[in-house]
This record gives sequence, structure tokens and C-alpha cells, in this order.
Amino acid sequence: MNTTHNPDVLSCLANLSNDEVFTPPHIANKMLDTLPDTLWSNPNAKFLDPFSKSGVFLREIAKRLLKGLKNQIPDLQTRIDHIMKEQLYGIGITELTALLTRRTLYCTKTANGEYSVAKIFDTPDGNIYFKETAHSWKNGKCTYCGASENELGDDQRTGLSQHAYAFIHNKNPFENMKFDVIIGNPPYQLSDGGAGASAKPIYHKFIEQAKKLEPNYLSMIVPSRWFAGGKGLDIFRENMLNDNRLKEIHDFPNASDVFPGVEIKGGVNYFLWENKYKGDCLIKTYEEGQIISEMKRPLKEEGMDIFIRNNEGISILRKVLSFKEDSFSNIISSRKPFGLATTVKGKLTPYDKEDNVFLFQTKGTAYYKRSEITLNQSWIDAHKIFVPKAIGSGEIGEDKINPIYAKPKSACTETYLVIGPFRDKQRCENVMSYINTKFFHFIFGLKKITQDATKKVYEFVPMQDFSKPWTDAELYQKYNLTEEEITYIENRVRPME
Repeated sequence: MNTTHNPDVLSCLANLSNDEVFTPPHIANKMLDTLPDTLWSNPNAKFLDPFSKSGVFLREIAKRLLKGLKNQIPDLQTRIDHIMKEQLYGIGITELTALLTRRTLYCTKTANGEYSVAKIFDTPDGNIYFKETAHSWKNGKCTYCGASENELGDDQRTGLSQHAYAFIHNKNPFENMKFDVIIGNPPYQLSDGGAGASAKPIYHKFIEQAKKLEPNYLSMIVPSRWFAGGKGLDIFRENMLNDNRLKEIHDFPNASDVFPGVEIKGGVNYFLWENKYKGDCLIKTYEEGQIISEMKRPLKEEGMDIFIRNNEGISILRKVLSFKEDSFSNIISSRKPFGLATTVKGKLTPYDKEDNVFLFQTKGTAYYKRSEITLNQSWIDAHKIFVPKAIGSGEIGEDKINPIYAKPKSACTETYLVIGPFRDKQRCENVMSYINTKFFHFIFGLKKITQDATKKVYEFVPMQDFSKPWTDAELYQKYNLTEEEITYIENRVRPME
């Protein structure tokens, strides 16, 4: 037995929450590896972690600088003092994380304490800042971060953190400094006071604020939902996709490959933004810690408003779109097709003396009164197809749609979307044969990045002639796919049942 093993305590910390997670040391180092080696021997380089939690980024930077500056500053204590005072800066997201960061970086919770490795500070904070910050409320929302006053107002959070992060509330004490590198793992979301205390993304505000400081390099690890969706992220996504200073994206479709035990729908990614870079972006995709795909390409394909994370899918999608066919999304309904919310429940037995409609609802079927359906009544007596509005996790090739033929005198709650209506059952079966192909699921998966499978997710899927059924072989031939592209789809999409 190895009795000398000394595990890294920062790899053993429990996360604060699902959206404020500690970065494992090996991931922090992979992010630092994307930066130029010349930084570690530059005594004038300055580094900022503006949302420090465990202090792992600053610690790993310090280790690299201690080695890189050895020849320039031979005395160890002088070197430590220079690095800690002149090169490393951080902002805690809470009082607890500020203390934890100081403990990690200075080896004591007070920078000027007896046991601090730095002997140059006069104050206990050192270069790790934290002061309780107040939100700026207007009409129930914070003017800086959009937080809900109902959820995070002083009267609701007495004695607790207000989540008013200094960096995005114009309270950055280092805003007049020029940083070579801004790096870290920002908070991901805030409750916005919506139904069920819904979560509103906030990580993009940290990225936007960091860019305003004009560092030479910017690297953050954030959810990948911004690639194609995300609440309130449309403008941010457009700005990112049009920013050719984005040099690298390292994409992890399964977030647990980075943060074990944490579920983040759509996965996570870390990126490298370089102020003076202009060009295509290097996209690397990882699975179980290994690179499974690598390509340098434009972030934005012509005519698209999202980022296609799947490198191999680009050539296939280009061939499909070159046919300029109508989108399959044109025959898919919007959410709540019959005006019935997910919470609506029918009756297990038919109503007496009522025109009964067979209702597809959450976790089963039931009967419902026709008179209580006020939206799209003409669809009730038509042949149509129902598909779930939420499917799987967003992992391409893994999410099975499972279409349902819905005969006349049927309806559904918001749990489903409607495809159609169609003239007869045979036409529905032909459409379902298309949906059940691997080709369909692959193209569908290029835009689906989370559980949501709304009308927009189907936009890349092309329409077909539904006077006949379809097979994968016919579709591969129609779109002139190569053997390599066919093999990729066949291996990527799980078998259709």
C-alpha cells in the first residue's frame, strides 16, 4: 500500500450547487495549457480570476510562475512575494470562497497572517477582494444582472449571500488595471422569479464584462447551451459567433466528464479568446477525457444563427442545405398546440353525454371534453402525429423521438407537439418512417443541445415527398453522402427500434 499518497484537497471539495461548481485542478491546468508558455516567464504579466471559488486557477498559475521566473528572481521568498503582490488577483463570489481562495493561494485565510507564504501584504485580504455588494433594483429586477428582487431582495435573503457579484455590478476593484489573462469558472445562473423559480443564465454577463477590460487572453468554462439556445442568450450568441478573436473551443457534451456528479444539460465548454487573433476557431470535442473530434473552422456557417458543435456534421449539413428544400419545422406546431397546459388532466373513463376526445397527456392518456378545447379545433378530427416537446438530454444520436400516430378525435397537452395534419393514416405512417430514420435523428440532433425539442430544433431537417415511406438508404443516396459520412451517422445514432 502507498502510504505517501497526498491527494489534492481541491479535487475533493463538494460543489456549492449545480450551477456554482468547483473546477477540478486538472481542468484548470488544461485551460492554462492553451495560453502561451512565454507568460510563465514574464514578471510583468497580470492574471485575474474575477469569480474565484476555490482559488485553483490562481494556485496553478502561481506554480507555473514560480518555476518560470526562477532564473530572473532566484531568491524564493522574493519571487513568491513578487508573484503574489504584483501578478495574481482575484474576486471571491462569496465571503466563504474569498476565504477559501486566500487559504489556497497564501496558505492561510489572512494574507498578512503569521503563516502566509507571502510576507509583503499589510492587509488580511491581500489581492483577493470581497465586499458584500447590493443589487440595483428597478421594477423588480437588478439593472446589472437581471436578478429577481422577489427572490434575492434583502428582505428575502437576510444573512445570506445576495449573489450580487462585484465583477458585473460595477464594483470591480481592479477595473483600471491592464490584465494579460482573465480566467475562471463564473456562476452559471440565477433564479429570476418565474414559474417554479426558473433559472436565468448569468455566465454570459461575466464574459461580456471581461471583454470590456480588453485583456490579452480570456478563458472561461461555461455551459454549452449558448451554442444553440438558452434563455435570453440570442444577442450574446450572435456576438460570440461573429467574434473572430475566439481562437479555441474545447467542448464536453457530457458535463460529468468535467464535473463528476453534476448534471448540466447540453454539456460544458472552455474557450480561449485572444485579443489580437483574427481567424477560424479550433473546435475540439471530448468524450470520457479523450479528444474524439478536432477541426479548425468558422464559428458560424453561412445563413445560420447558431453554432454547430458537431465537426463531422458540418459537411453532411452543407450537402442537405444545398438542396434548398423547405424545412420540416413548417409542419410542426408551436408549444401548447391545443391550448392545454402540461398540468391538464383528463378523465380515465369517457364523460357521459359529452363529445369525448382522446387526450394524450403527461404519463398516459385519458378522455377530455371537446367543448373545453378552444385552440386548433380543426386538428381534433384530422390524422396527425404527436412528438414529445422534451426528449432525452441533448446528446446527438442518443435522443429517440418516438412519434405517435394520433387518429381523429384526439388531442394532446403541452407535453407534445403536433406534426400535420394529414389527409389519411397512410400519409402519417410515411412521415413516421422518415422520422424513424437515423438520418432524420442526426440532422435533428445538430440543433438540439438540451432536452427541449421545440419547433425550432427541427429547422435543419428537410421536407420530403410523403406520398411514399423513406429509408436511410434512400436518404443517403439522395443527399450524395460518402461512405465515411454514412458510417459516421450509423455509428453515431443509436439503433432505431
